[in-house]
Amino acid sequence: MSSEAPSGGSLADRVSKPEDSQPAAETSVENAQTDGAVQQQGGSDLQEPEYTVEVKLSDLQADPNNPLFSVKNFEDLGLDPRILQGLSAMNFRKPSKIQERALPLLMGNPPKNLVGQSQSGTGKTAAFVLNVLSRIDLSTEQLQKTPQALILAPTRELARQIVGVIQVMGQFLEGLNIGSAIPADSSSRPTRLEAAVVVGTPGTVQEMIKRRIMVAAKMKVVVLDEADNMLDQQGLGDQCIRVKALLPRDIQVVLFSATFPTHVHQYAAKFAPNANELTLQHDELTVEGIKQLYLDCASEEDKYRTLVQLYGLLTVGSSIIFVKTRASAAEIERRMVAEGHTVASLTGGIEGSQRDQIIDQFRAGQAKVLITTNVLARGIDVSTVSMVINYDIPEIHQQRPGVERQADFQTYLHRIGRTGRFGRVGVSISFVSNREEWNMLNQIQKYFNTDIQRIDTKDWDEVEDIIKKTIKNTRAQGTFGR
Repeated sequence: MSSEAPSGGSLADRVSKPEDSQPAAETSVENAQTDGAVQQQGGSDLQEPEYTVEVKLSDLQADPNNPLFSVKNFEDLGLDPRILQGLSAMNFRKPSKIQERALPLLMGNPPKNLVGQSQSGTGKTAAFVLNVLSRIDLSTEQLQKTPQALILAPTRELARQIVGVIQVMGQFLEGLNIGSAIPADSSSRPTRLEAAVVVGTPGTVQEMIKRRIMVAAKMKVVVLDEADNMLDQQGLGDQCIRVKALLPRDIQVVLFSATFPTHVHQYAAKFAPNANELTLQHDELTVEGIKQLYLDCASEEDKYRTLVQLYGLLTVGSSIIFVKTRASAAEIERRMVAEGHTVASLTGGIEGSQRDQIIDQFRAGQAKVLITTNVLARGIDVSTVSMVINYDIPEIHQQRPGVERQADFQTYLHRIGRTGRFGRVGVSISFVSNREEWNMLNQIQKYFNTDIQRIDTKDWDEVEDIIKKTIKNTRAQGTFGR
């Protein structure tokens, strides 16, 4: 299965075919990416924007005077000292704003469901991983091999990244086995999954439970990361519901996402009934800290010529180029490589192990320019990304002909959020080649109440000067975690 979410066709087409499983991800502790944590080398103080966190409790009798209504220190949670060691290794000194309120709700007993809205980079991954590690029982060898917690993600890349966070935070827990339930190469044979924590994509998890490759009877907690993306897409949403139906009825359900549109929120309420809710104000879901620019292009072909001219700037740090289709990603890669440029392409159509290899090379800086579809728009943290290119403006797929093209605001937010990670400022450049794309860019500016600056491509020296100055300033910002 491609873990890139399908968007059309019949239900039979959208639901994944059976896939083989894959053993625990190869992600090493040293290379693990951490959402909301600083890099592993030479960390620094946690700094973050001032978020107003709203909490809606399902239990009206909940006592706000309870000492655990909000926590200022991880020690207040009564955590296993070995987990505290792991937090220290991640350079977490105190809970982030979102963690202050989320952790007491997540970790209370008896366990309660939680629907949490929190921007990427605020420590949401660490929050649900902390809850998972606190709930599993590793006291016997048999329990160490028994699946007790399940984390679902929309893509294999995000699933592997979450595995990396668990490896770092749980590195001092003896007997912790982490299993990956992500699409395997067609030549791989399924093996029984024996791990206390399982991270995977919905279609693969569903098949593994059905085929008894994974036993779900002892599951205590299920987490959906980027939940809005999964519940909003019919194929993934159906799979998530089917997975939940295969789990114990009393399981704790945790949903986290950066955005929850109204219709998805209603869906989430059914998926996680009687849940505590934790949200950020809509106007706090901003694109601040990212310098947004756009370039006028005369045609689709001019877009390509402009991209080639930008190549030298794309390799100053690392860059991600977002395109609409797999076919255009492959074509741009083919042409650029033929002209002697070093680029990589990653889309849902590529076999699993090859996708892992490409993203690992990009993380390590061996590949500086990555062309991709929306498969990488969410959740992926690579601290060196200094620029994001919207080669195609993200848009909502319109079913009816003649209807005005509509920009996809949330995908735009997630895409440009791949830069400006770990406290740096980032640069995003959108290509506009016709009036419809200009209209969609205008929609984005109005929605986020932001100004996207035009750069005149007639003077490439000036273009380079503007972009280089911005990238240079991002480096002066430091490398603190958010």
